[in-house]
Amino acid sequence: METSGTQNIEASVDQGKLSGRLAGKYLTFNLGGGQYGVEILRVQEIIGIQPITHVPKSPEYIKGVINLRGKIIPVLDLRLKLDMQPEEYTAQTCIIVLNIAVEDQLIAVGVVVDSVREVYDFDAEQIESAPKFGSDMDTSAILGMGKIGESVVMLLDISEALSQTDKAILSKVKNPN
Repeated sequence: METSGTQNIEASVDQGKLSGRLAGKYLTFNLGGGQYGVEILRVQEIIGIQPITHVPKSPEYIKGVINLRGKIIPVLDLRLKLDMQPEEYTAQTCIIVLNIAVEDQLIAVGVVVDSVREVYDFDAEQIESAPKFGSDMDTSAILGMGKIGESVVMLLDISEALSQTDKAILSKVKNPN
């Protein structure tokens, strides 16, 4: 039978491995009063909010598509996808264009956020695993919790936040044929 001390050591080792794997640069942004981050290597570019062409029969959080230098990019509102209250877009509202794995390809997807903050380089000591909120809350999209001073930045894996159905819809919006 394992002792409590052995379990604590194993949990600490697991935490260290996770933190080391997640350490690195993240683009941080504001969304619904919270701070979030995505791995900088997934970021293609950041653009200001612009007119979005609605795609009929798409879920509410899929806002539509934009034409970015001749390429059609599907856009989703991260507030709506994460079940936050919708808000009017402002001059600070941005679209972060991310490269997301869908089946066997990477597709560019625009994600609407309230505002972009900065690129922050997290050390392993600044990242903790996502807390367990109970069995009925899915935290698979949360890579970990980054600490900057007294602030907490929720580090997201947008690919994990999207269901297979979401990915199929985004792929279809991007390539309607």
